[in-house]
Amino acid sequence: MSIAASIEVAPKQAIESADLPGLFPSGTRVYITDIGTDTLDDLTAAARRVSDLGYKPVPHFASRRLTTAAVLEARVKRATLEAGVTDVLVIGGGLEKPAGDFASTMEVLQTGIFERHGISHMGIAGHPEGSPDFTPQVAVEALRAKQEWAKASGVSLRIVTQFGFDADKFIAWSDGLRAQGIELPVHLGVAGPAKITTLIKYAALCGVGNSIQFLKRNALSLTALATSHSPEAVVGPIETHAARNPSSPIAQIHVFPFGGLKKSSEWLVERGTWDIKTSAYPSALRA
Repeated sequence: MSIAASIEVAPKQAIESADLPGLFPSGTRVYITDIGTDTLDDLTAAARRVSDLGYKPVPHFASRRLTTAAVLEARVKRATLEAGVTDVLVIGGGLEKPAGDFASTMEVLQTGIFERHGISHMGIAGHPEGSPDFTPQVAVEALRAKQEWAKASGVSLRIVTQFGFDADKFIAWSDGLRAQGIELPVHLGVAGPAKITTLIKYAALCGVGNSIQFLKRNALSLTALATSHSPEAVVGPIETHAARNPSSPIAQIHVFPFGGLKKSSEWLVERGTWDIKTSAYPSALRA
């Protein structure tokens, strides 16, 4: 039994990719990245095209990249009014020094801007492998605070994790949240099909150091490093665990398509996670 999947795209891909129509099932959550180099017009246009194609746009908001509450409100207002956004991902942003008024995700949430503009669903970051920026205990306390904020605000909250390759570690981390008083659903990040060398590059860029070591330990030779990674070794055990343990918070996977959108989509369709016949653009499949 397959659990559901969402996918991530860059703003430029969302705006320009000729592959995007019909590539995902209708209603698929499509996360739109924000690395601080795209204009507000482009971020809005990306969300609007994703919505127009029948998918559910989920724009990223990187807290430490935001400068002021006014800038945040302008972005949220345009996303909701021009692209019908009701779901967002709010993360720390990874900058050592904040670009403006916000040092944490919690400070952004406490502005009240998201719920004021009709955001009803939200993802926040989870770190199964830990983070170099804070201790595990600080991470747990932050998740508890956000859970309490969600209860007070009425926003439906979920945890979306960075990608990794150690299924056992992901499962243990997810199931361990309940013991910490955290009862949010978990969407586990996985890398789509891609060359091992590509994944190592992205893991380094994203600061997922443990994942790099896991990949290298499991790439038995230099020849193996040049081959493609199949996500099944990660996704299979996660799905089996979720099916056998209905109380597990693991709700679905979130795919980082480092090997390309088409390759990730084809893999998800072939394994039965996605039914592309439900696309809003079925004619694209016959092109």
